[in-house]
Amino acid sequence: MKVVRSLKSMKTRHKDCRVVRRRGRVYVINKRNPRFKARQG
Repeated sequence: MKVVRSLKSMKTRHKDCRVVRRRGRVYVINKRNPRFKARQG
């Protein structure tokens, strides 16, 4: 999982990526391709 400053570039890498908020942190998760994971905050 990458920790990035901007999640906008991570979100557009794959069409199945979705942005989720959990415990005050913002995550990009991808069910079909789990290597596109990122966290912000």
